[in-house]
Amino acid sequence: MAPSVNRPEPPYLQVARYIRNQIASGDLREGDTVTSARQIMQEWDISMATAMKALATLRSEGLVRGVPGVGTVVRSAETARQTPQDRFALIRLSGRIYPPGEHAKIKSAKVVTATGQVADALGLQPGEPVIRRHRVTYRCDVPVSASISWFHGSMANVAPQLLETTRIPQGTPRYIEELTGRTTTAGRDQMTAGPADEQEANDLGIEPGTPVLRGRNWFYDVDGDVIEYGESVSVAGRWASYEYQVSND
Repeated sequence: MAPSVNRPEPPYLQVARYIRNQIASGDLREGDTVTSARQIMQEWDISMATAMKALATLRSEGLVRGVPGVGTVVRSAETARQTPQDRFALIRLSGRIYPPGEHAKIKSAKVVTATGQVADALGLQPGEPVIRRHRVTYRCDVPVSASISWFHGSMANVAPQLLETTRIPQGTPRYIEELTGRTTTAGRDQMTAGPADEQEANDLGIEPGTPVLRGRNWFYDVDGDVIEYGESVSVAGRWASYEYQVSND
């Protein structure tokens, strides 16, 4: 089925999103040639200026680059999906939770007692049991991020794979949904820069004190209850991208 323009959104943004999703899903990999501006113009029935603007948008995001005599090629597929929000977009696009070339190893999965921060995030009292899953994500076998996810302790009986150190192929949100019917309907992310502590440095193969991007995220169900609370760190060069609409109401 040929792509078509949905007029409410500027056409060049629709084209950029389409190609961006091709990169995120692995249909286009690093070094692959992207559809030319002339082909985009013909396939989408838009002007050459609009097609060129779409490619310029992708260049500005660091996703593609121009190569003389070749055209536009994928520059850095790993920048396409880097945030918790993006995890869900990638699952919807391809059924995978990681972009091509990346994989995760679960370092530990166990029940622990909740600290104040984790208890507050999950709506529990400090000291109550919670599930802690610690993972490190690799790109081309080099560690690029580390994260810890926490779940309510009662999930241990309902979703036992949360306590296994094998990766859950469909991702924890979908796994929990399949077993409990609880669907993630909203999320909230926070990010800040800071120095890596000893554990983070060990996970990422860097020196303690090296600047990292630190994040926290909450995944909510339809009732507003937190399904998963997570904390993560990423090495330099891992862009975090968000899209949003601005209302004039």
